[in-house]
Amino acid sequence: MARILYLTQVLPYPLNTGARIRQYYVLRYLSQKHEVTLVSFVRDEDKPEHITQLKTVCADVQTAPMLRSRVRDIRAVVKGFATRQPIVIARDEITPMHQLLTKLLSCEQFDVVHADQISMSQYGLAGHGLRRVLDLHNAMYVVTERLAENEPNTLKRLVTRREARALARYEATVCARYDRVTCVTDDDRYLIERQIQRFHVPVQSDHFMTIPICVDPDEKLPIRSVERPFRITSLGVMLWPPNAEGAAWFAREVWPAIRARHPELVFTVAGKNPPDYLTQLNGRDNVEVLGYAADLDRLLAETAVFVVPLRAGGGMRVKILDAWCWALPMVSTTIGAEGIHIRDGENILIGDTPQAFGAAVQRAYTDATLNQRLRQNGRQWVEQYYDWHTVYQAWDNVYAGLLSA
Repeated sequence: MARILYLTQVLPYPLNTGARIRQYYVLRYLSQKHEVTLVSFVRDEDKPEHITQLKTVCADVQTAPMLRSRVRDIRAVVKGFATRQPIVIARDEITPMHQLLTKLLSCEQFDVVHADQISMSQYGLAGHGLRRVLDLHNAMYVVTERLAENEPNTLKRLVTRREARALARYEATVCARYDRVTCVTDDDRYLIERQIQRFHVPVQSDHFMTIPICVDPDEKLPIRSVERPFRITSLGVMLWPPNAEGAAWFAREVWPAIRARHPELVFTVAGKNPPDYLTQLNGRDNVEVLGYAADLDRLLAETAVFVVPLRAGGGMRVKILDAWCWALPMVSTTIGAEGIHIRDGENILIGDTPQAFGAAVQRAYTDATLNQRLRQNGRQWVEQYYDWHTVYQAWDNVYAGLLSA
């Protein structure tokens, strides 16, 4: 048994984002065999009962406030440009977190520091004589590159491209400072390794391992649909730019043709913190931008087709695993389904142009046989390949290698 210090940038509960789902089930698996202390940033919306729930999983839970302000953002931009550091890394240099880790490491003994995502990589280097593992949810430089490609504002596009270059260098060099690095997809692993070669960073070949994000199908059962489902639903935290940009692309480029042929349908965007350019579409042409959806079960029961219209992103879209658990027919772009084992036409439909995506949505909606096949096969697929109880046994190999070394 090892004593693990597990670091997260968001509190891993409730399970309403892909990052939290990854963190929570990894914590549950590791806590079965090790003593895990969770150290996490917290925000105003995090509640005491969320921490109480995590204490049923972990030996201890310690938190530090996530500090955000316009002044801090400007300071991060200045520091990033002055030091060639990624702005997002400079922005997350929070003194209370450094102080908390210094205190913990001075009075308690740990064997392993487990840093979750690139945002916590700087904190995972604290202390001495510890083994270190970094769990990367995506290749952030690629996410940023793709956002730059779709950014219409010239100045923002230039800044985003600069951030992508800084992240590529940072991700490559920080991996060398960890004993093991895990990725959620082979695609991301390849992209990170390519940057390691580009920047000539000395990293051993056995440094990396791929462990996908998994869910618990037993805790997320198929949704019982209403008699005539009428929603085309896009779900996700809209604070994450790829989610919001993809929903806006669907509303503007794909939805009009669907709406013209099927006026009974409603395009529903659900997810907290939608940006202004997305909320401005609310009420137009049967587009509904809900923000946070309090009654998610009702919304899903009314969903005819679940859509993942992403044009940027990295890692895995856990919303696809969720939709499979819910047994919903689904249409995605190639980027949206990237990193996930799929069978186009069997458990999902893929379309990358507005015309192809719209045609796929209409097929899934009007073809009853196809609709049922997508529902059944999706549920079976997630049970077979993305159940954390079985897949996360791979963490045993990661920790065996760490501790034996």
